[in-house]
Amino acid sequence: MSPAPVIGVAVFLLKGNTVLLGRRRTSIGHNTYALPGGHLEFGESFEECAAREVKEETGLDIKDIQLLTVTNTLFSEAAKPLHVVAVIMRAFLSDPDQLPQNMEPDKCHGWDWYDWTNLPQPLFRPLETMLQGGFSPFPTDLK
Repeated sequence: MSPAPVIGVAVFLLKGNTVLLGRRRTSIGHNTYALPGGHLEFGESFEECAAREVKEETGLDIKDIQLLTVTNTLFSEAAKPLHVVAVIMRAFLSDPDQLPQNMEPDKCHGWDWYDWTNLPQPLFRPLETMLQGGFSPFPTDLK
């Protein structure tokens, strides 16, 4: 029997024209830059998961959490193949003066803000796939 897909929630945390990214230490996507996020827990809403994961990983409090899109990625080359359905959210800092902290140094090298037009490489595969398709997390009503 094949393993079931894993449901994750990832968050585009936006500040001006920048997005928060961390470089992964985990086996899947090792050394790639990724959004904060993690696994959806039983009974949890996407918004609750987004707020919890961002807080657990970065220490940041977020607001205005919205659903953006969903990705469907198969990591067949991994030692243990993994099928990830990622629910992609967008959010903003509750307090713009907050600074990200690396709350899980065993999973991430650290967090930093990156200009949307000059993102670090390599990007985590689901994020790279979205960007190649022309996806932007920024609200169209922002000027």
